Amino acid sequence: MKQFLLTIAGVFVGLVLFMVVVPIALIGLAIGAASKPAPLPARTVLTLDLRNPLTDQEPQDGLALFGGRGFSVMGIEDTLRRAAKDSRVGGLFVRLPEAGITPAAADELRLAFQGFRASGKPILAYSQGIYPEGVATATYELGAASGDMWMQPSASFQAVGLAQEDIFFKDFFDRYGIVPNFQQRYQYKNAINGYLYNDYTAAHREAELSWMGSVYATGLAAAATDRKMAPDALKALIEAGPYSAEDAKAKGLINNVGEEKEAETAILKAAGDGARLTDFSDYATRARAGQGADFSTAPTIALIQAEGDIVTGTGGHSSPFGGSQNIYSDDLAKAFYDAIEDKDVKAIVFRLSSPGGSDTASEEILSAVRAAKAAGKPVVVSMGTYGASGGYWVSSEASAIVAEPSTLTGSIGVFGGKFALGPALAKFGVDIRGLKVGGDYADAFGSAAPMTATQTAAFSAWMDHIYQGFIGRVAEGRHLPVAQVESIAKGHVWTGAQAKTLGLVDELGGFEQAVDRAKSLAGITGEARLKSFSSAPNPFAEIARMFGASADGVRLMAAAGELASDPQARAVMESLHEARLREDGAAVLAPTPSFSAR
Repeated sequence: MKQFLLTIAGVFVGLVLFMVVVPIALIGLAIGAASKPAPLPARTVLTLDLRNPLTDQEPQDGLALFGGRGFSVMGIEDTLRRAAKDSRVGGLFVRLPEAGITPAAADELRLAFQGFRASGKPILAYSQGIYPEGVATATYELGAASGDMWMQPSASFQAVGLAQEDIFFKDFFDRYGIVPNFQQRYQYKNAINGYLYNDYTAAHREAELSWMGSVYATGLAAAATDRKMAPDALKALIEAGPYSAEDAKAKGLINNVGEEKEAETAILKAAGDGARLTDFSDYATRARAGQGADFSTAPTIALIQAEGDIVTGTGGHSSPFGGSQNIYSDDLAKAFYDAIEDKDVKAIVFRLSSPGGSDTASEEILSAVRAAKAAGKPVVVSMGTYGASGGYWVSSEASAIVAEPSTLTGSIGVFGGKFALGPALAKFGVDIRGLKVGGDYADAFGSAAPMTATQTAAFSAWMDHIYQGFIGRVAEGRHLPVAQVESIAKGHVWTGAQAKTLGLVDELGGFEQAVDRAKSLAGITGEARLKSFSSAPNPFAEIARMFGASADGVRLMAAAGELASDPQARAVMESLHEARLREDGAAVLAPTPSFSAR
């Protein structure tokens, strides 16, 4: 009887979800489709506001339709590539962030700006001030890449360098009796240094200044090239700041000072008579719909994307409504195996932005990369902001690695441990007591007391095993002597530019360069089409399973989820919608070539 009632309850909840949640989702899509957008002007200027949150990649789950994650580097790049070929797009108006963006994102968007400008279309970048928060020089790099940078009157130009702070807890821990029980391999694996020391160690300082100096030099060199100045002259000029907007213009750091409306008028005039402003997101939606599904017979390259911390398992264990920033090893490995089984796929581009994570999860993903190569399908990694630690582990045996000059990569090392809180809590009358059966190591990670000598030795052996395994994978994948890898490992973070000279990456560049590398390795000449293999779980199916819906309900919701998340299915539906708009006289974009990042 109990099982019967549970089954009935599960069916009921499943029906409620299917009758309520799915209709709401579909109604939302229908409302969006039914609202007829105004025809695109014959001459338009796209407005891109980079003050919004910026991720590396577009959300892949269907329920992200209800989110608000803002723009992604990949999405912006793809839309600008389409816009460069659209005769109705006459220019781009960019609102720059005040607090900086990640350096690798600036590198990638700079390439996208260059591609757009190469089509003969102007870009105007407008700033209400550049301040030291974040990497301000990356914002300036992007402003310089526009070719026409404006600032608001009386705004402040404070892109004078790069600084960061770290918090050290050692004295606090000593005062209250908290014992950090951590180990690192080796001295440059600095994530836990704040727990162990009250200041930078020599190695910590060296590593931080190394990547900071490389990022700073890269940004300055790019800005100097785009501003047509000598790098040393630009460096001296910037470091003598900060400046007012008016002083920045007088010194040649920017092009103009004016109110936003004046800047809009200037870019509209440059775009041609009758030009009007169009929101970047609106245009991106039109562009995707106008392209429609790609049924060309061009050779296929699989696109697999992953962003966030690397963890074991599947995304179905998390809330399907959340904007999770995790890479789940089961999901990502499955995406690779799906691409392996697709007979049309000739190569794989793996777009990755990850600072690291679980070693076992990383190994599961790396195994799938190996399987793809064994199946005769080259794997090219395109690194975004990060490709470090576990992010480098999963990349280490790829056919080729392409990184931006400012990508943070390497960090070949490992750390782990615990906090022993027993001594601290005892001061406040709180006692932790424990029991165990079995071996001595059973309570090694208990919080009552620090590890014993034998537990520390066992833990140390485990850390050594992981580290040596990491070294071996890098040596094999990069075709480097083990001794050479050991000399550049030890947890040291490198920028893409540094990693290129060390043999850790093959090429500096962005996503398009990675696609070109994949085509070359697969022997593809001419055009190729990209086919997305999502690493995200089906959100509708996960909702159903979470509430115990019936098998039929799960299948129906899974089907809805597949339609919501599959790029080709969405393109077909959007194309049908655009076809109806054509009948009503609305303007539609002409299909673009089959090469696409979507």
